[in-house]
Amino acid sequence: MNFFSEDKLTAVEAKEYAQRLAFGPIAFQVCRSLVDLGILSAVHGSREEGSSIPSLAEAVGLPIYGVRVLVEAGLGIGLFTCNNGRLQLTRTGWFLLHDEMTRVNFDFVNDICYQGVQDLTPSITEGIPVGLATLGDWRTVYEGLAHLPPDIRQSWLSFDHFYSDAAFPTALSILFETRSQNILDIGGNTGRWARQCVAHSPEARVCIADLPTQIEMARGELETVADSDRISFLPIDMLDPVSELPPEFDTIWMSQFLDCFSEEEILMILGKCRKAATPQTRVFVLEPFWDRQRFAAAAFSLQMTSLYFTAIANGNSQMYASDLFLSLIERAGFEIESQHDNLGIGHSLIIARPA
Repeated sequence: MNFFSEDKLTAVEAKEYAQRLAFGPIAFQVCRSLVDLGILSAVHGSREEGSSIPSLAEAVGLPIYGVRVLVEAGLGIGLFTCNNGRLQLTRTGWFLLHDEMTRVNFDFVNDICYQGVQDLTPSITEGIPVGLATLGDWRTVYEGLAHLPPDIRQSWLSFDHFYSDAAFPTALSILFETRSQNILDIGGNTGRWARQCVAHSPEARVCIADLPTQIEMARGELETVADSDRISFLPIDMLDPVSELPPEFDTIWMSQFLDCFSEEEILMILGKCRKAATPQTRVFVLEPFWDRQRFAAAAFSLQMTSLYFTAIANGNSQMYASDLFLSLIERAGFEIESQHDNLGIGHSLIIARPA
């Protein structure tokens, strides 16, 4: 669906929206403070009666001044209504407080992106993730994931897992309709997909291929998992020009992996897959494409996530539009066998075979 074909705002609406963009970083921090200080929860707890600013200040143990400036900002953001001095939570406030997707996105932006994305402009001009320095001294964020502070790493993992987890049940059913038994999971991360595969099929064997640091993290996650004897590991740098994949798998699986690379790097990775593939091999690619979303907010979220890749993750990848991505698969020597859209929250599953 094309959400971007026309300018729908009047001049007055457009100018109002521009002011919201100008003060957007402050609005973000207001939301964070309202949640962290318990103010949003306190207003929610007052239900139909509503809360006054003095009663809120007493409930959360804060000065009236601080509560007042945050609440008044929250009114402008749209988190509260106010009638006769009594505050009540809006639907937007409720989602900020209770919706898991909103929480996951908020924590990811706050803990991973907020500081680093201030270096977006030099990241664009220099072609490197300048903002990554706010997290650590690595070439890419993937090299440093295992070394991030536990709470920061958890925000990254929760963001990564939330969207793929919703798509996995349908993807599993589609995968095993093809009678896949010997699966190479490239970019297997913490092994969540491998775990679900061996639980789903007693015949399935999965090899996780990833960077050595990621492999160690996956080993730790999987060591107590039932059927972990059917999960093996292949430490590999897919960007190393001399690295090769073993030609022994009937299925190559990549979930939210290829979006971590530039077009040229995707072609190189797919080229390694093509070299290892037999005529019977099928390549499964699970990705969220911003141009195949059911809702404008989903497309927006993916477009914004692209800038995390630009400024922080690696400096050269993004959440792709489907036409560009599909063309890369075909250029690498595959043909599209089928495509399944709207898995989970907004993923597409592409199945390709050697051309």
